[in-house]
Amino acid sequence: MVKYLSDQNLKKLSSKTCLLRIDLNVEAGMPLDSYRLEAVIPTIKLLLRSGAKVVLMSHRGRPPKNAESRIENKAFTLAPFGPVFAKKLKTPVDFIEAARLGALQKAVQKSTAKLVLIENLRFFKGEETNDPSFARELAKCGDIYVNDAFAVSHRANASVAAITKFLPSYAGLLMEKEIKNLGAALKKSERPLALIVGGAKVSDKLGVVKNFWKRTDAVIVGGGPANTFLQAEGMNVIDSLVDSAALSLIKPYLNSPKVHLPSDLKWQGTKILDIGPKTVKDYAAVIKKARTIIWNGPMGWFEKKAYAAGTKGVSKAVLANKKARIVIGGGETVTSLGLMGKKPRMGKNVFVLAGGGAMLDFLAGKKLPGIESLK
Repeated sequence: MVKYLSDQNLKKLSSKTCLLRIDLNVEAGMPLDSYRLEAVIPTIKLLLRSGAKVVLMSHRGRPPKNAESRIENKAFTLAPFGPVFAKKLKTPVDFIEAARLGALQKAVQKSTAKLVLIENLRFFKGEETNDPSFARELAKCGDIYVNDAFAVSHRANASVAAITKFLPSYAGLLMEKEIKNLGAALKKSERPLALIVGGAKVSDKLGVVKNFWKRTDAVIVGGGPANTFLQAEGMNVIDSLVDSAALSLIKPYLNSPKVHLPSDLKWQGTKILDIGPKTVKDYAAVIKKARTIIWNGPMGWFEKKAYAAGTKGVSKAVLANKKARIVIGGGETVTSLGLMGKKPRMGKNVFVLAGGGAMLDFLAGKKLPGIESLK
């Protein structure tokens, strides 16, 4: 069983230092005050109310290997998140940019702030290799460890997996919700069940399709996966995005009545960039009947207004279904919900998570290092 923070005696956290793993992997130029940041606020507030000192840890992008340039590269630093957290939580945030473990340990221990943010962990050698020696030294910065970053829990990194060997470790409030909601979709899914598959590649979603195939009533396909299916069935998609590596892998699913493919498309020259209005209407009819909906991947190039109608139409149909258990995951998919307005109305039956890769691995039945290490 995973150990949850919510089940612990929080009085014991008073005066303790908690290393809180979160996900701030927001690209440079994108709004920092994103769903990823908002989602971890409840866990931080709970820890602060309990009297704990909270040390926030995260990745951001993939910094260059050159040790001198990486600290100076603004695209990868976590420094800009400090003021955002300070404003959200009305608490001063001490940002520590130390790039050596010894200096980091001393700075964290010396800081009198209740909320501390340390620099991008990918700046440290040993993080991505899940080095136990690095994890042991990182663990010396705190007394307990909490993982609230489901989005990266499919990666065996030191701050996700190895660190749990050296500290009492728990899943945070967000992680708990994600595990329980995905677990319910995996084991207690009511039918009709609809999988909505979009984005770029179909190969990274086939594990979910395979795992759910016998229980699935509809696989609704858009984006790159739709192009791949259409080409496999003989259509000339010309220069459209196709997952060539998956052409042989999708053979068992070709021409199945369960698989719903676009009947009309929006092109830009020789490229398919969205599903058409008839397809949106057909997909909406299937979505309306579903009692479990799992959605990962937009229907097209939704960032461009001319090719956003397909994703917006599917979003509208999904959020209009108040009777289904709905799980929406993946960074692009979550971002695409913005087509419905700044704060789209979502019922209690809708659960949204940013971690697309982790979601897909979990629903494919794979064991995630970040979850296994908390058992």
